[in-house]
Amino acid sequence: MSDLAYYLRISNHLAGELDIRSALRAVKGEIDRMIDVDHLDVCLMDEEMVNNHSYEVGLHTSWSASRSLVSESPVRDILTGACDTMMTGNAPDDLRYMFPGAHSGPILQHALRSRINVAMKVLGHTIGALNCSSRRTDYYNVDNLAQVQALADILSPYFFALRANETAKRSAIERTRIEAQQEGLRIGALHLTEALENERQRVGMDLHDQTLADLTRLARDLRPGLGRKETERLQQRINICIQGLRGIIDTSIPSILELFGFEEAVRSHFETASDPARPVSFVFRDDTGGMIDRLPDATRIALFRICQEAVNNSLKHAGAGRFCVTITTESDRGLNLTMQDDGSFRRTEPGRSGGLAHMRTRARLIGGRFTLTRIDGTAITVILPQTHEETELPDAHSAG
Repeated sequence: MSDLAYYLRISNHLAGELDIRSALRAVKGEIDRMIDVDHLDVCLMDEEMVNNHSYEVGLHTSWSASRSLVSESPVRDILTGACDTMMTGNAPDDLRYMFPGAHSGPILQHALRSRINVAMKVLGHTIGALNCSSRRTDYYNVDNLAQVQALADILSPYFFALRANETAKRSAIERTRIEAQQEGLRIGALHLTEALENERQRVGMDLHDQTLADLTRLARDLRPGLGRKETERLQQRINICIQGLRGIIDTSIPSILELFGFEEAVRSHFETASDPARPVSFVFRDDTGGMIDRLPDATRIALFRICQEAVNNSLKHAGAGRFCVTITTESDRGLNLTMQDDGSFRRTEPGRSGGLAHMRTRARLIGGRFTLTRIDGTAITVILPQTHEETELPDAHSAG
């Protein structure tokens, strides 16, 4: 069969191949019928002509493992335009291939002695090199060189188009990645905005339940002509109000909760809020083995805020002698947080109704149910339907 027939068959084999490696494998058999090769590769440069990537069939070498610099390629003379062809009978001894810094390891590792290298050109510009290698010494001749040049002329435009297609696909993938990243940032910013708004609402609740109520009472008691003792008492109450405001600031990030857990955080708040002159006993019972500390952070913080408010209401308004926090779990692994005192409850107590509304809001934000009952005192319960640590509760991240 004539070389022309082989070239036509090679052109037919290229039809339908959509990537460079598949195209090279498709024509390898026909090339073997024309010229015996132990290793065949196509080396293509990037658009900046700084790096090149090899696609190979036959032997598998480090040439195709990753991109490398054109300046380190054994065929740099072709890639840089210094020449259009190279041929050698013993590459390991040829300084054109074995110069200092050359990526020539595969030549030695696989004993690639005879080599033919031909420039691949499109519209007169070199885009890469077609490389044929044999393990036999002095195997190729000028007729083989002419055959490889003809092959390069056939393969160059097709491989140029395939490379452009691969570049376009990579660009499309990168654009998609960037768009997805931007969408992720947009969603993240939206969630952050929601979280900041929820935090703003939480601080507003805290200021309403404590600072505003204290200031309202101070304003009511402040009048002209106060005596020295009354003024001193007002000053003490102002100091207490300032301390309460500092407490709100300090609890904006409940570090005790984060460092020592839910029980210690609630116990610490109870001790801080208690009046030493009117002692109230505190009981904390957890029947869940610490399940509450394995909840998502936002859920745990919301429950802590509810417990804080229940403590404040009980100590300020109920006149209780005992306050108990109980954590239990249901058979479906739901969690119940109950805060109960033995004091009196007056729904119209100033400041208390707003606090209850805020507790209901916090419970709803984390997907919980809020109940209030009167049995030998006041019992507030928050019921969470699913609370094992692997399960995120609805809207948990939006709680304060």
